[in-house]
Amino acid sequence: MGHTFAEKILARKAGLEEVVPGQIVEVTPDAALSHDNTAPISKIFRSIGVERVARPDIHVVVLDHATPAPTTKHAQNHKVIREFVAEQGITHFYDVGRGVCHQVLAEEGFALPGTLIVGSDSHTPTAGAFGAFAAGIGRSEMAVIMATGRIWLRVPESLKIVVHGQLREGVTSKDLALHVIGDLGADGALYQSVEWSGEAIEALDVEARMTIPNLMAEMGAKNAYIPPDEKTVAWLRGRARRPYEALYPDHDAEYQRVVEYDAGDIEPVVAKPHTVDNVVPLREVAGTPINQAFLGTCTNGRLSDLAQAAQVLEGRQLHPGVRLVVIPASSQVYLDALEAGYIRTFVEAGAVVESPGCGPCMGNHMGVPAEGEVTISTANRNFRGRMGTKESEIYLASPLVVAASAVAGYIVHPQDL
Repeated sequence: MGHTFAEKILARKAGLEEVVPGQIVEVTPDAALSHDNTAPISKIFRSIGVERVARPDIHVVVLDHATPAPTTKHAQNHKVIREFVAEQGITHFYDVGRGVCHQVLAEEGFALPGTLIVGSDSHTPTAGAFGAFAAGIGRSEMAVIMATGRIWLRVPESLKIVVHGQLREGVTSKDLALHVIGDLGADGALYQSVEWSGEAIEALDVEARMTIPNLMAEMGAKNAYIPPDEKTVAWLRGRARRPYEALYPDHDAEYQRVVEYDAGDIEPVVAKPHTVDNVVPLREVAGTPINQAFLGTCTNGRLSDLAQAAQVLEGRQLHPGVRLVVIPASSQVYLDALEAGYIRTFVEAGAVVESPGCGPCMGNHMGVPAEGEVTISTANRNFRGRMGTKESEIYLASPLVVAASAVAGYIVHPQDL
Protein backbone atom coordinates (compact mmCIF):
# COMPACT_ATOMS: atom_id res chain seq x y z
CA MET A 1 0.00 0.00 0.00
CA GLY A 2 1.28 3.45 -0.93
CA HIS A 3 1.50 6.52 1.27
CA THR A 4 -0.11 9.95 1.32
CA PHE A 5 1.90 13.16 1.20
CA ALA A 6 1.56 13.68 4.97
CA GLU A 7 2.75 10.15 5.72
CA LYS A 8 5.74 10.53 3.40
CA ILE A 9 6.98 13.87 4.66
CA LEU A 10 6.52 13.13 8.36
CA ALA A 11 8.33 9.82 7.95
CA ARG A 12 11.21 11.58 6.20
CA LYS A 13 11.44 14.35 8.80
CA ALA A 14 11.28 11.84 11.66
CA GLY A 15 13.95 9.64 10.08
CA LEU A 16 11.61 6.64 9.85
CA GLU A 17 10.91 4.15 7.08
CA GLU A 18 7.18 4.80 7.26
CA VAL A 19 4.49 6.17 9.55
CA VAL A 20 0.76 5.62 9.90
CA PRO A 21 -2.11 7.96 10.79
CA GLY A 22 -2.38 8.46 14.53
CA GLN A 23 1.32 7.86 15.13
CA ILE A 24 3.25 10.50 17.11
CA VAL A 25 6.56 11.58 15.59
CA GLU A 26 9.27 13.94 16.78
CA VAL A 27 10.56 16.34 14.13
CA THR A 28 12.60 19.48 13.59
CA PRO A 29 10.74 22.06 11.49
CA ASP A 30 12.46 23.66 8.52
CA ALA A 31 10.75 26.92 9.50
CA ALA A 32 8.87 28.05 12.62
CA LEU A 33 6.66 31.07 11.97
CA SER A 34 5.31 33.53 14.52
CA HIS A 35 4.06 37.10 14.48
CA ASP A 36 2.86 39.62 17.05
CA ASN A 37 2.27 36.72 19.44
CA THR A 38 6.04 36.20 19.69
CA ALA A 39 5.99 38.41 22.80
CA PRO A 40 3.80 36.04 24.86
CA ILE A 41 5.66 33.08 23.34
CA SER A 42 8.95 34.54 24.58
CA LYS A 43 7.51 34.79 28.10
CA ILE A 44 6.53 31.10 28.02
CA PHE A 45 10.00 30.28 26.65
CA ARG A 46 11.69 32.08 29.56
CA SER A 47 9.46 30.27 32.06
CA ILE A 48 10.87 26.95 30.82
CA GLY A 49 14.22 28.00 32.26
CA VAL A 50 16.22 27.93 29.03
CA GLU A 51 18.32 30.98 28.27
CA ARG A 52 18.99 30.62 24.55
CA VAL A 53 16.78 29.70 21.57
CA ALA A 54 18.00 26.30 20.38
CA ARG A 55 17.73 26.96 16.64
CA PRO A 56 17.42 30.69 15.90
CA ASP A 57 18.02 29.94 12.21
CA ILE A 58 14.64 28.22 11.75
CA HIS A 59 12.53 30.98 13.31
CA VAL A 60 10.73 33.54 11.16
CA VAL A 61 9.06 36.44 12.99
CA VAL A 62 6.78 38.92 11.22
CA LEU A 63 4.95 41.87 12.81
CA ASP A 64 1.65 42.04 10.94
CA HIS A 65 -1.48 41.78 13.08
CA ALA A 66 -1.72 45.16 14.83
CA THR A 67 0.50 47.28 12.63
CA PRO A 68 1.36 50.10 12.76
CA ALA A 69 0.85 49.86 16.52
CA PRO A 70 -2.61 51.30 17.33
CA THR A 71 -2.08 51.56 21.11
CA THR A 72 0.73 51.85 23.63
CA LYS A 73 0.07 48.23 24.63
CA HIS A 74 0.63 47.05 21.07
CA ALA A 75 3.71 49.24 20.70
CA GLN A 76 5.15 47.74 23.89
CA ASN A 77 4.43 44.26 22.53
CA HIS A 78 6.38 45.11 19.36
CA LYS A 79 9.25 46.49 21.44
CA VAL A 80 9.50 43.26 23.43
CA ILE A 81 9.66 41.27 20.20
CA ARG A 82 12.35 43.46 18.65
CA GLU A 83 14.47 43.13 21.77
CA PHE A 84 13.92 39.37 21.98
CA VAL A 85 14.87 38.57 18.38
CA ALA A 86 17.99 40.75 18.68
CA GLU A 87 19.00 39.11 21.95
CA GLN A 88 18.43 35.58 20.62
CA GLY A 89 20.05 36.07 17.22
CA ILE A 90 16.85 35.49 15.24
CA THR A 91 17.80 37.16 11.97
CA HIS A 92 14.67 36.29 9.99
CA PHE A 93 12.73 39.20 11.45
CA TYR A 94 10.36 41.37 9.41
CA ASP A 95 9.14 44.53 11.04
CA VAL A 96 5.99 46.61 10.60
CA GLY A 97 5.06 47.19 6.96
CA ARG A 98 6.68 44.12 5.40
CA GLY A 99 3.32 42.37 5.19
CA VAL A 100 1.16 39.47 6.31
CA CYS A 101 3.30 36.64 7.71
CA HIS A 102 2.05 33.94 5.32
CA GLN A 103 2.72 36.10 2.27
CA VAL A 104 6.13 37.13 3.59
CA LEU A 105 7.05 33.50 4.33
CA ALA A 106 6.40 32.67 0.66
CA GLU A 107 8.06 35.75 -0.82
CA GLU A 108 11.16 35.29 1.31
CA GLY A 109 11.62 31.74 0.08
CA PHE A 110 10.82 29.73 3.21
CA ALA A 111 7.71 27.98 1.79
CA LEU A 112 9.30 25.26 -0.32
CA PRO A 113 8.24 21.85 -1.66
CA GLY A 114 9.05 19.03 0.72
CA THR A 115 9.60 21.27 3.73
CA LEU A 116 7.99 21.07 7.17
CA ILE A 117 6.66 24.37 8.47
CA VAL A 118 4.87 25.12 11.72
CA GLY A 119 3.40 28.45 12.73
CA SER A 120 1.64 29.92 15.74
CA ASP A 121 -1.16 31.08 13.45
CA SER A 122 -4.10 29.02 12.25
CA HIS A 123 -3.60 29.93 8.59
CA THR A 124 -0.08 28.50 8.39
CA PRO A 125 -1.41 25.81 5.96
CA THR A 126 -1.18 28.52 3.27
CA ALA A 127 2.37 27.30 2.52
CA GLY A 128 0.88 24.00 1.38
CA ALA A 129 0.27 25.71 -1.96
CA PHE A 130 4.01 25.16 -2.57
CA GLY A 131 3.99 21.47 -1.64
CA ALA A 132 5.03 21.99 1.98
CA PHE A 133 3.58 20.36 5.08
CA ALA A 134 2.52 23.49 6.95
CA ALA A 135 0.55 23.32 10.19
CA GLY A 136 -0.71 25.72 12.80
CA ILE A 137 0.38 25.16 16.40
CA GLY A 138 -0.15 26.83 19.77
CA ARG A 139 2.00 29.38 21.56
CA SER A 140 3.24 26.91 24.15
CA GLU A 141 4.28 24.51 21.39
CA MET A 142 6.22 27.30 19.68
CA ALA A 143 7.93 28.11 22.98
CA VAL A 144 9.02 24.48 23.26
CA ILE A 145 10.42 24.61 19.72
CA MET A 146 12.38 27.70 20.77
CA ALA A 147 13.73 25.77 23.74
CA THR A 148 14.46 22.43 22.04
CA GLY A 149 14.25 22.90 18.27
CA ARG A 150 11.85 19.92 18.16
CA ILE A 151 8.12 19.22 18.27
CA TRP A 152 5.81 16.23 18.48
CA LEU A 153 3.24 15.93 15.70
CA ARG A 154 0.46 13.41 15.22
CA VAL A 155 0.38 11.94 11.72
CA PRO A 156 -2.98 13.07 10.32
CA GLU A 157 -5.47 11.06 8.33
CA SER A 158 -5.74 12.32 4.76
CA LEU A 159 -8.64 13.68 2.72
CA LYS A 160 -8.27 13.81 -1.06
CA ILE A 161 -10.19 16.44 -3.03
CA VAL A 162 -10.19 16.12 -6.82
CA VAL A 163 -11.51 18.97 -8.96
CA HIS A 164 -12.14 17.95 -12.55
CA GLY A 165 -12.55 20.26 -15.54
CA GLN A 166 -12.11 24.02 -15.50
CA LEU A 167 -13.61 26.87 -13.50
CA ARG A 168 -15.95 29.10 -15.48
CA GLU A 169 -15.19 32.74 -16.22
CA GLY A 170 -15.87 34.89 -13.17
CA VAL A 171 -15.41 31.94 -10.79
CA THR A 172 -12.26 32.08 -8.66
CA SER A 173 -10.30 29.80 -6.36
CA LYS A 174 -11.99 31.64 -3.48
CA ASP A 175 -15.37 30.48 -4.78
CA LEU A 176 -14.06 26.94 -5.12
CA ALA A 177 -12.65 26.82 -1.58
CA LEU A 178 -15.77 28.34 -0.03
CA HIS A 179 -17.97 25.93 -2.03
CA VAL A 180 -16.07 22.97 -0.59
CA ILE A 181 -16.22 24.35 2.96
CA GLY A 182 -19.95 24.88 2.57
CA ASP A 183 -20.34 21.34 1.26
CA LEU A 184 -18.17 19.49 3.80
CA GLY A 185 -18.71 21.78 6.80
CA ALA A 186 -16.48 23.60 9.26
CA ASP A 187 -15.34 20.24 10.69
CA GLY A 188 -15.10 18.49 7.33
CA ALA A 189 -11.34 18.03 7.57
CA LEU A 190 -10.75 18.09 11.31
CA TYR A 191 -7.04 17.38 11.96
CA GLN A 192 -6.68 15.97 8.47
CA SER A 193 -4.17 16.50 5.69
CA VAL A 194 -6.13 17.77 2.70
CA GLU A 195 -4.60 16.87 -0.68
CA TRP A 196 -5.90 18.80 -3.69
CA SER A 197 -5.58 17.58 -7.27
CA GLY A 198 -7.29 17.62 -10.65
CA GLU A 199 -7.18 19.64 -13.86
CA ALA A 200 -8.85 22.67 -12.28
CA ILE A 201 -6.14 22.92 -9.62
CA GLU A 202 -3.35 22.43 -12.15
CA ALA A 203 -4.78 25.29 -14.23
CA LEU A 204 -4.56 27.79 -11.37
CA ASP A 205 -1.55 30.08 -11.02
CA VAL A 206 0.44 29.99 -7.79
CA GLU A 207 -1.27 33.02 -6.23
CA ALA A 208 -4.73 31.58 -6.85
CA ARG A 209 -3.62 28.27 -5.36
CA MET A 210 -2.50 29.97 -2.13
CA THR A 211 -6.11 30.91 -1.37
CA ILE A 212 -7.17 27.26 -1.16
CA PRO A 213 -4.94 25.84 1.61
CA ASN A 214 -5.32 29.15 3.45
CA LEU A 215 -9.06 28.53 3.72
CA MET A 216 -8.68 24.88 4.68
CA ALA A 217 -8.02 26.08 8.22
CA GLU A 218 -11.73 26.97 8.23
CA MET A 219 -12.53 23.30 7.62
CA GLY A 220 -10.39 22.19 10.56
CA ALA A 221 -7.46 20.93 8.46
CA LYS A 222 -4.07 20.34 10.05
CA ASN A 223 -2.44 21.03 6.72
CA ALA A 224 -3.38 21.24 3.04
CA TYR A 225 -1.28 20.29 0.04
CA ILE A 226 -1.18 21.13 -3.66
CA PRO A 227 1.32 19.14 -5.75
CA PRO A 228 4.18 21.38 -6.89
CA ASP A 229 4.70 21.65 -10.65
CA GLU A 230 6.53 23.81 -13.17
CA LYS A 231 4.47 26.83 -12.11
CA THR A 232 5.68 26.33 -8.54
CA VAL A 233 9.30 26.01 -9.64
CA ALA A 234 9.04 29.16 -11.77
CA TRP A 235 7.53 31.16 -8.90
CA LEU A 236 10.25 30.03 -6.51
CA ARG A 237 13.10 30.75 -8.92
CA GLY A 238 15.25 33.44 -7.32
CA ARG A 239 13.27 33.18 -4.06
CA ALA A 240 14.09 29.73 -2.65
CA ARG A 241 16.48 29.94 0.28
CA ARG A 242 17.80 26.43 -0.13
CA PRO A 243 17.66 23.46 -2.48
CA TYR A 244 14.45 21.49 -2.11
CA GLU A 245 13.01 18.13 -3.08
CA ALA A 246 9.31 17.81 -3.76
CA LEU A 247 7.29 14.94 -2.34
CA TYR A 248 4.20 13.45 -3.97
CA PRO A 249 1.62 10.97 -2.71
CA ASP A 250 1.67 7.45 -4.15
CA HIS A 251 -1.02 6.59 -6.67
CA ASP A 252 -2.22 3.78 -4.39
CA ALA A 253 -2.19 5.83 -1.17
CA GLU A 254 -5.03 5.13 1.24
CA TYR A 255 -7.28 8.05 2.15
CA GLN A 256 -9.87 8.38 4.84
CA ARG A 257 -12.12 9.95 2.22
CA VAL A 258 -12.00 10.98 -1.45
CA VAL A 259 -14.31 13.76 -2.66
CA GLU A 260 -14.65 14.78 -6.30
CA TYR A 261 -16.07 17.93 -7.88
CA ASP A 262 -16.77 19.14 -11.39
CA ALA A 263 -15.29 22.66 -11.64
CA GLY A 264 -17.93 23.57 -14.21
CA ASP A 265 -20.62 23.17 -11.54
CA ILE A 266 -19.00 25.74 -9.23
CA GLU A 267 -20.58 29.20 -9.31
CA PRO A 268 -19.76 32.46 -7.49
CA VAL A 269 -20.60 32.01 -3.82
CA VAL A 270 -20.72 34.03 -0.61
CA ALA A 271 -20.24 32.94 3.00
CA LYS A 272 -23.01 34.56 5.05
CA PRO A 273 -22.69 35.65 8.70
CA HIS A 274 -21.61 34.29 11.08
CA THR A 275 -19.79 31.12 10.03
CA VAL A 276 -17.51 30.37 7.11
CA ASP A 277 -19.44 27.23 6.15
CA ASN A 278 -22.69 29.21 5.82
CA VAL A 279 -22.09 29.31 2.07
CA VAL A 280 -24.75 30.07 -0.53
CA PRO A 281 -24.72 30.91 -4.24
CA LEU A 282 -24.13 34.63 -4.71
CA ARG A 283 -27.47 34.90 -6.54
CA GLU A 284 -29.28 34.09 -3.27
CA VAL A 285 -27.85 37.15 -1.46
CA ALA A 286 -27.49 39.47 -4.46
CA GLY A 287 -28.91 42.89 -3.61
CA THR A 288 -27.97 42.78 0.09
CA PRO A 289 -26.94 46.37 0.99
CA ILE A 290 -23.40 46.89 2.31
CA ASN A 291 -21.65 49.70 4.19
CA GLN A 292 -18.04 48.61 3.84
CA ALA A 293 -15.87 46.48 1.58
CA PHE A 294 -12.45 45.08 2.44
CA LEU A 295 -9.88 43.84 -0.07
CA GLY A 296 -6.78 42.19 1.39
CA THR A 297 -5.53 39.61 3.96
CA CYS A 298 -3.50 36.42 3.64
CA THR A 299 -6.40 34.96 1.67
CA ASN A 300 -6.79 37.52 -1.14
CA GLY A 301 -4.33 40.39 -0.80
CA ARG A 302 -1.94 39.31 -3.53
CA LEU A 303 -1.18 41.12 -6.78
CA SER A 304 -3.55 39.03 -8.88
CA ASP A 305 -6.35 39.75 -6.38
CA LEU A 306 -5.70 43.49 -6.57
CA ALA A 307 -5.58 43.21 -10.36
CA GLN A 308 -9.04 41.61 -10.46
CA ALA A 309 -10.48 44.33 -8.24
CA ALA A 310 -8.77 47.12 -10.16
CA GLN A 311 -10.22 45.84 -13.42
CA VAL A 312 -13.70 46.11 -11.91
CA LEU A 313 -13.06 49.57 -10.43
CA GLU A 314 -11.36 51.10 -13.46
CA GLY A 315 -13.33 54.20 -14.49
CA ARG A 316 -15.91 53.67 -11.74
CA GLN A 317 -16.65 55.28 -8.38
CA LEU A 318 -17.60 53.72 -5.07
CA HIS A 319 -21.27 53.87 -4.23
CA PRO A 320 -22.03 56.86 -1.97
CA GLY A 321 -21.91 55.73 1.65
CA VAL A 322 -19.76 52.66 0.94
CA ARG A 323 -16.16 52.53 2.18
CA LEU A 324 -13.55 50.35 0.49
CA VAL A 325 -10.39 49.51 2.45
CA VAL A 326 -7.56 48.04 0.37
CA ILE A 327 -4.51 46.46 2.03
CA PRO A 328 -1.80 44.78 -0.08
CA ALA A 329 -0.58 41.54 1.48
CA SER A 330 3.05 42.69 1.46
CA SER A 331 5.35 45.57 0.65
CA GLN A 332 6.34 43.76 -2.55
CA VAL A 333 2.70 43.46 -3.59
CA TYR A 334 2.26 47.16 -2.79
CA LEU A 335 5.22 48.13 -4.99
CA ASP A 336 4.07 45.89 -7.83
CA ALA A 337 0.52 47.30 -7.57
CA LEU A 338 1.93 50.83 -7.69
CA GLU A 339 3.91 50.03 -10.81
CA ALA A 340 0.88 48.39 -12.45
CA GLY A 341 -1.32 51.40 -11.69
CA TYR A 342 -3.74 49.53 -9.44
CA ILE A 343 -3.18 51.82 -6.45
CA ARG A 344 -4.09 54.86 -8.56
CA THR A 345 -7.23 53.07 -9.71
CA PHE A 346 -8.26 52.35 -6.11
CA VAL A 347 -7.63 55.90 -4.93
CA GLU A 348 -9.40 57.47 -7.90
CA ALA A 349 -12.39 55.23 -7.26
CA GLY A 350 -12.53 56.55 -3.66
CA ALA A 351 -10.91 53.68 -1.80
CA VAL A 352 -8.58 53.93 1.21
CA VAL A 353 -5.24 52.14 0.70
CA GLU A 354 -3.42 51.17 3.89
CA SER A 355 0.03 49.77 4.74
CA PRO A 356 0.64 46.01 4.33
CA GLY A 357 -0.57 43.86 7.21
CA CYS A 358 -3.66 42.10 8.50
CA GLY A 359 -5.65 45.31 8.96
CA PRO A 360 -9.42 44.95 9.50
CA CYS A 361 -9.29 41.14 9.47
CA MET A 362 -8.59 41.00 13.22
CA GLY A 363 -10.59 44.08 14.17
CA ASN A 364 -7.63 45.56 16.03
CA HIS A 365 -7.87 49.05 14.65
CA MET A 366 -8.42 50.17 11.04
CA GLY A 367 -11.68 49.37 9.27
CA VAL A 368 -13.76 48.53 12.34
CA PRO A 369 -17.46 48.66 11.34
CA ALA A 370 -20.16 50.45 13.30
CA GLU A 371 -22.96 48.56 15.00
CA GLY A 372 -25.50 47.29 12.49
CA GLU A 373 -23.19 47.74 9.51
CA VAL A 374 -22.53 45.13 6.83
CA THR A 375 -19.07 44.41 5.45
CA ILE A 376 -18.18 42.29 2.45
CA SER A 377 -14.63 41.02 2.71
CA THR A 378 -12.02 38.87 0.98
CA ALA A 379 -10.82 37.60 4.37
CA ASN A 380 -11.12 34.04 5.66
CA ARG A 381 -13.35 34.51 8.71
CA ASN A 382 -16.70 36.11 9.36
CA PHE A 383 -17.33 35.13 12.99
CA ARG A 384 -19.39 37.54 15.08
CA GLY A 385 -17.10 40.32 16.25
CA ARG A 386 -14.23 39.22 14.01
CA MET A 387 -13.73 42.75 12.65
CA GLY A 388 -14.09 44.34 16.08
CA THR A 389 -17.86 44.82 16.37
CA LYS A 390 -20.16 42.03 17.52
CA GLU A 391 -23.27 43.84 16.35
CA SER A 392 -22.23 43.82 12.68
CA GLU A 393 -22.28 41.36 9.81
CA ILE A 394 -19.47 40.06 7.57
CA TYR A 395 -19.95 38.38 4.20
CA LEU A 396 -16.98 36.63 2.57
CA ALA A 397 -16.46 36.68 -1.19
CA SER A 398 -13.89 36.88 -3.98
CA PRO A 399 -12.04 40.10 -4.91
CA LEU A 400 -14.26 40.39 -7.99
CA VAL A 401 -17.44 40.39 -5.92
CA VAL A 402 -16.03 42.67 -3.21
CA ALA A 403 -15.00 45.29 -5.77
CA ALA A 404 -18.27 45.10 -7.68
CA SER A 405 -20.30 45.35 -4.47
CA ALA A 406 -18.36 48.45 -3.43
CA VAL A 407 -19.46 50.09 -6.69
CA ALA A 408 -23.06 48.95 -6.56
CA GLY A 409 -23.67 49.47 -2.85
CA TYR A 410 -25.03 45.94 -2.53
CA ILE A 411 -23.73 42.41 -3.09
CA VAL A 412 -23.33 41.76 -6.79
CA HIS A 413 -21.07 40.00 -9.28
CA PRO A 414 -19.20 42.29 -11.71
CA GLN A 415 -20.92 40.54 -14.61
CA ASP A 416 -24.17 42.03 -13.32
CA LEU A 417 -22.99 45.61 -12.82
